[in-house]
Amino acid sequence: MGGSGSKTKGVWPFSSSGAGGDAPVEVNEQCLARLRGSKNTTPFVFTRRSSLYFDEDGDLAHEFYEETVVTKNGRKKAKLKRIQKNLIPQGVIQLDHPRIHADFPVILCEI
Repeated sequence: MGGSGSKTKGVWPFSSSGAGGDAPVEVNEQCLARLRGSKNTTPFVFTRRSSLYFDEDGDLAHEFYEETVVTKNGRKKAKLKRIQKNLIPQGVIQLDHPRIHADFPVILCEI
């Protein structure tokens, strides 16, 4: 499914060490731990890469199909052919509300 995980092995973007094996950080009643290490990192994600594409006409969709008519034994049959050429990815989009990063090393729970 998703592809939001870290591509590098052994690197936690939210910890001061590379392995993430530090002693547990004190948590508040909502169990959301404070960040360790750099103060510029945030556990929230504000953008993501879209899975939608633009076609030649400017339409936006996940997949595009073209209807073709096939004549077999004197009978006409309509078939759908998937279009994979001349598609432009939508790119990076803003999320409506921030989400927690997949590599954020904490368990969220209510006490």
